[in-house]
Amino acid sequence: MSYIQEVRAAVAARNEGQPEFMQAVDEVLTTIKPVVESDAVYKNNAILERITEPDRQIMFRVPWTDDNGNMRVNRGYRVQFNNAIGPYKGGLRLHPSVNLSIIKFLGFEQIFKNSLTGLPIGGGKGGSDFDPKGKSEREIREFCQSFMTELSRHIGADTDVPAGDIGVGGREIGYMFGQYKRIKNLYEGVLTGKGLPYGGSLARTEATGYGLVYIVQNMLEAILSNGFKGKTVAISGSGNVAIYAAQKATELGGKIVTMSDSNGWVYDGNGINLDVVKDIKEVKRGRIKEYAERVKTAEYHDSGKVWQVKCDIALPCATQNELDINDAKTLIKNGVVAVGEGANMPSTTEAINAFQAAHVLFMPAKAANAGGVAVSALEMSQNSQRLSWTFEEVDNKLKGIMLDIFNKTASAAKLYATPADYVAGANIAGFLKVANAMIAQGV
Repeated sequence: MSYIQEVRAAVAARNEGQPEFMQAVDEVLTTIKPVVESDAVYKNNAILERITEPDRQIMFRVPWTDDNGNMRVNRGYRVQFNNAIGPYKGGLRLHPSVNLSIIKFLGFEQIFKNSLTGLPIGGGKGGSDFDPKGKSEREIREFCQSFMTELSRHIGADTDVPAGDIGVGGREIGYMFGQYKRIKNLYEGVLTGKGLPYGGSLARTEATGYGLVYIVQNMLEAILSNGFKGKTVAISGSGNVAIYAAQKATELGGKIVTMSDSNGWVYDGNGINLDVVKDIKEVKRGRIKEYAERVKTAEYHDSGKVWQVKCDIALPCATQNELDINDAKTLIKNGVVAVGEGANMPSTTEAINAFQAAHVLFMPAKAANAGGVAVSALEMSQNSQRLSWTFEEVDNKLKGIMLDIFNKTASAAKLYATPADYVAGANIAGFLKVANAMIAQGV
């Protein structure tokens, strides 16, 4: 049995019943095999055993009172996975599906994603099984304050800096930041994704979606000598990532024809009207179904997926494992040329294998959606320096970071795997920096 096989078996035995986490571990271990087997230093320093085990896993009770005066209890999580290259950094997710497996998979992915940015940030993730949908403003505020009351014990500007994720936007970050400040009597950059009046960064809202489009554009230009111009683009999701990916892809000449939420999806052959989507999702916090009620050229579907629509570029921006092997086969049959992952691990392993076998250009989430955490790290820098950069300054830095990620990913793929195997390239490039830092720092 090889070193990688031994580690994989041990991790599986220790993390029984955590399928999402094991999926993420399997992908990384499989793709970094050429690096690990080429140098005994990684086995001699037990790097794989150490990098697959979090530094700490924190679970806690979150009590709050609903509008009817009933006491409710949710479970909170923070997994601090690896801080070899910087303080733990990763979002907070509020969604009923949240469990330890999902938080650990997200935190594990974050190690390599953060490494790829070239910025000094480690990997972590957190959240709760609280569902903000249907909750009043008061209930959300009370939950966020209760959540932060416990989380504040474990985080800090130079220790662990959370951000937003699914279910956590500027409103929730604001409530959490206010509670942290009250408890600690500190005004520091302990959270990112903050509002502009109290330390937030311009372009942070747009960063993940913009970064996704920038790196897919880099990939298209490098391999096909073209970009989004004239391309039909299918996007899943209608949250922050999807909206701003659609905006930037449209600016670059693409036509966005689909968006979705947990209830269904819309198709607009004339191109999605983002002003309507933003009003529904960002202002009214409504459902994507309302788009078809307001735009006559649109169709609403409460079954099936956006991937059945013929497109040149697919950008999954909703949630993990939303694009499966059947979806991949449909996209390939319909002539898709490129896929970029805006969500975290949105494609199943079988779907990724199908895209690669069909020579569809595929940019994995570790590289493709790193723009959000990159600008979060830039927000940390601004907070530390008591500065505020312009939108253009931050956007230009983001473009440079995404180009650098693409170049590092492509170089690692060419050196250790197959050229254009960006899954292997991203994992290897991210792994090498963290592993070498761990070795340098000792056990």
